[in-house]
Amino acid sequence: QAQLVESGGGLVQAGGSLRLSCAASGRTFSTYAMGWFRQAPGKERECVASISWTGGIRVYADSVKGRFTISRDNAKNTVYLQMNSLKPEDTAVYYCAAGGAAGLHTTYHYWGQGTQVTVSS
Repeated sequence: QAQLVESGGGLVQAGGSLRLSCAASGRTFSTYAMGWFRQAPGKERECVASISWTGGIRVYADSVKGRFTISRDNAKNTVYLQMNSLKPEDTAVYYCAAGGAAGLHTTYHYWGQGTQVTVSS
């Protein structure tokens, strides 16, 4: 059974950093595009970053561009989201997902359970 498990969330002050990890198991995700999504209370879920299976294509939402970096280690079946200069508006549950093509609006087929990120002002 395919499974994605996020970790690394927590509470951080504004201006701080966190690194989220997403470990895949149950199947090989090295040929899948991977994305990081977030959903804040009362808001729709949005894709903030996506990476192609080779890592050659990386796409970011305008709201995180220049502050967040997505990367992957296919040998470890793991994708990361380095988040710097965090703002209170980054507070959300963050999810990783696997899909067929990198992009903020493409279709993702497998989802993790999410990890909470809270940024205090």
